[in-house]
Amino acid sequence: MTANTIYTIGHSTRSVAELVALLREAAVGLLVDLRSVPRSRTNPQFNTDTLPQDLAEAGIGYRHIRALGGLRHKLKDAPPSPNTLWRSDPFRNYADYAMTEPFREGLAELRGHAEDHVCAIMCAEAVWWRCHRRIVADYLLAEG
Repeated sequence: MTANTIYTIGHSTRSVAELVALLREAAVGLLVDLRSVPRSRTNPQFNTDTLPQDLAEAGIGYRHIRALGGLRHKLKDAPPSPNTLWRSDPFRNYADYAMTEPFREGLAELRGHAEDHVCAIMCAEAVWWRCHRRIVADYLLAEG
């Protein structure tokens, strides 16, 4: 693969070795963490105090882009959502957030990294279509 390639992966309950093997198989040079809070109580091997070093030892870089993190809540004074096709509140809230400047800036940062590296965007959810990575991937595809 070449730069400007962006994969999606969920760490789920994998070991770091399993994650590294999958990233290597896809020739990923940079893992971009899209978790709002880059920590896990149940899978501490993916916490930011250890994961970047573990990846570096495998020759894979690490970046956290907070602006693309999930866990977006509806603001109290927000107008009605234009994203009513999303039946799930968390997805609808994230879709609303994706229309903001901070999201655009985060997406631009991700694209900048992808110019130099094959990237994978990561969150905790194993299944991409049940994660906010789905919306990030949709924006990447729609905007080329």
